[in-house]
Amino acid sequence: MIDLLVIRTFFVAVLACAAFFLHPFNLDGPVAAAVGAVVGAGVVVFEFRIRKVSLKKLIGAVFGSILGILGAYLISLVLDHAVPDNKTTVPFIEVALLAWMTYCGLVVGAAKGDMLNLAALGGLFGGDGGSKHSFKILDTSVIIDGRIADIVETGFVDGALVIPQFVLHELQLVADSSDSMKRNRGRRGLDVLQRIQKMPQLTVQIVEEDFPNVREVDMKLIELAKVYACKIVTNDFNLNKVAQLHGVEVLNINELANALKPVVLPGEVMRVFILKEGKEYNQGVAYLDDGTMVVVDNARKMISKTIDIAVTSVLQTTAGKMIFGRFDDRIHAVHTAEQSALPAKEQTAHDKDRPLREQIPVTGTGS
Repeated sequence: MIDLLVIRTFFVAVLACAAFFLHPFNLDGPVAAAVGAVVGAGVVVFEFRIRKVSLKKLIGAVFGSILGILGAYLISLVLDHAVPDNKTTVPFIEVALLAWMTYCGLVVGAAKGDMLNLAALGGLFGGDGGSKHSFKILDTSVIIDGRIADIVETGFVDGALVIPQFVLHELQLVADSSDSMKRNRGRRGLDVLQRIQKMPQLTVQIVEEDFPNVREVDMKLIELAKVYACKIVTNDFNLNKVAQLHGVEVLNINELANALKPVVLPGEVMRVFILKEGKEYNQGVAYLDDGTMVVVDNARKMISKTIDIAVTSVLQTTAGKMIFGRFDDRIHAVHTAEQSALPAKEQTAHDKDRPLREQIPVTGTGS
């Protein structure tokens, strides 16, 4: 950012000095230097504007302008031969045609530039499109969530992670909040970013593109994804839906987590730790390591114990997955702390080597 500021200042100073010594339009030195500085500032402003234009629109605008200039030149040749002696009206018409056709070519070319398929051209343009598609933009919620760092560490995410400047600004506002909970969440997000930046196998880019006319951060993310033709990484349900309506691809961390939850089928035996009482009569509730709720019938008296259960059904909801099971003290065992560390299948094989009397399950007092 500082390097660009120095380059822009140097560029404006060079134009001002050149105008001071060359005296364009027969202007005095100080006036000429002021004109040169204004021209340099105008070029810098134009550079700010053109950076927000996608490569497709830029190429379309260039081709449209060239075609407009070529068309105006051909029409001027016809007018020069048709009216050779007119030295006032014809030159004005030629200049007006040149400005009109160049302007129309620029506007129409930029508007139709999104229809260009740069990948079909190969070479530099094809490589540019491929690299942009490997970009993934992180939103504020997924940074604060923190699981993206674990996913990146496993190597399942390739390409470059893009962090917009306006997302960093929002994250800083959360970290500076007067609310202690928000402040802790914001600081955790900053810690996650530092952790990701230290990973050598990943490229993290902070981009300064902003959209002043767009107020909401979610819409800014969608506009930026359109410019870079890349995906948004989030766990925000509403952003996910809005982005899909705009034709922007989304990688949802919550959907990934649901897809990675263990698959269990009715009839399978699994080992769970009964944590609390269920809502229905004689039910116990357990949780798997990924947070999946397991509702167990006949397990109310087994609270704070690790038991084997038989899976009866699996229910997939919008909030996640729920597993229903049944505990039968006649066939299912209650495990001690040492036995709980073994998976259910290993425990079954371990039990076969024990005397029959020791295999009798320890059950609670019957009602």
